[in-house]
Amino acid sequence: MATPRTGPRTMFAKIWDRHVIARRGENSLLYVDRHLVHEGSFHAFRNLASRGLKVRRPAQTFGTADHYAPTVGRKLEDAPGAEIRHMLTTFHNNVTANELTAFELDDPRQGIVHVVGPELGLTLPGFVLVCGDSHTSTHGALGCLAFGIGQSENEHVLATQTIWQTTPKVMRISIEDRLPRGVTAKDVILGIIARIGTGGATGYVIEYAGAAVRGMTVEERLTVCNMSIEAGARAGMVAPDDTTYSYLCDKPYAPAGAAWDRAVGNWRLLASDPGASYDRELTLDAEMLAPMVTWGTSPQDALPIDGHIPDPDDARDPTDKMRLRHVLRVMGLAPGIPLEGLPVDRVFIGSCTNGRIEDLRAAAAIVRGRRAHVASLVVPGSETVRHQAESEGLHRVFQEAGFEWRHAGCSMCVGTNGDLGTPGDRIASTSNRNFEGRQGRGVRTHLMSPAMAAAAAVTGRLTDVRKLGAW
Repeated sequence: MATPRTGPRTMFAKIWDRHVIARRGENSLLYVDRHLVHEGSFHAFRNLASRGLKVRRPAQTFGTADHYAPTVGRKLEDAPGAEIRHMLTTFHNNVTANELTAFELDDPRQGIVHVVGPELGLTLPGFVLVCGDSHTSTHGALGCLAFGIGQSENEHVLATQTIWQTTPKVMRISIEDRLPRGVTAKDVILGIIARIGTGGATGYVIEYAGAAVRGMTVEERLTVCNMSIEAGARAGMVAPDDTTYSYLCDKPYAPAGAAWDRAVGNWRLLASDPGASYDRELTLDAEMLAPMVTWGTSPQDALPIDGHIPDPDDARDPTDKMRLRHVLRVMGLAPGIPLEGLPVDRVFIGSCTNGRIEDLRAAAAIVRGRRAHVASLVVPGSETVRHQAESEGLHRVFQEAGFEWRHAGCSMCVGTNGDLGTPGDRIASTSNRNFEGRQGRGVRTHLMSPAMAAAAAVTGRLTDVRKLGAW
């Protein structure tokens, strides 16, 4: 075990040092506490099998079907097409051959990997957690170091329960004061990315701090950490506190009894020490935030709902001018157009960013007593969320308003299960990426919070949710 650093340390350094097995310059071999897999991990499993190997520590690897999971039903036959059915069958064969615990289509715990992990207590403070998906940063909201890995790294973890990583720098982003009326965690992270850009945190792990973050629920923190990758960060983290412990105390895979007491005692030591130094620090005033909407093809292309489409000619850099002109052509927009009032064709509420029970409650509060003006789809982040929402009657609120109510899966966030828009559609989406073609060829995606997406559904246009009187 390598010698840990001394003096006041950041939360990141404490977790990193605790997991280092060996160091070679800036590279460290880390022990992995939890490994999560999904259908896209088939390359790693295939390569593992070709070497005559099986998963080194199957009790620490968990799988779930999410990217290719059909949302119209829970049978393999519900998947649209032979290729998607093949992906689901291959996943089943891989987890079965390696004796892994997996949440497949017929399992009531099935769902998006970054929703299932926290809600089952698979994600715990102090862990190093990895998954072959970029939005693994989500799990850092519970005070662990969580990051996405490629398939060669995936294979290495399956075979050894370890991973080589270059030591990142650490950035602290403090969001001070209270969030104003109508502003949510999704608006916070879109506001951060709009300020620092999609490359603003490249090479860093972000520690989120400040009064606004401390006042967030765990589900809100999960949303913020989820989109850390969209700012270029390796991971996002929030120090565990009483809010974290209350969230985890009854989870199926969390410690219990005396083990719980010992765990909490250790978790309380994880927060960054007073006087710990960061490679970069940034402070934002929460009171200056407003409901946000993206207008372009990058999460950094975000503005308050009362904003106007920028003019490419105002950009100083010629490369930026060219990019903005292309973006406006793709999005079918012109400089100076107000965001508020822009018609939409479809609404998607779901994803690992905003498919949790609090997200559905927020959307339902806007929808209740109103009717959808456009095709609108609600996809819970997990079957656990779906059942909870149904026990609260939220599904009836959506259905009575004309929304489709589906089973859990990644759905229109990435579209690999067949849930896609049609060319020319303008979609109000609660997902995390608005890349060109992300939700279908020729589709134009606007990212926003669940409440804002619900407001777009019941008005048929981008709408300032604060004007609907829900706050």
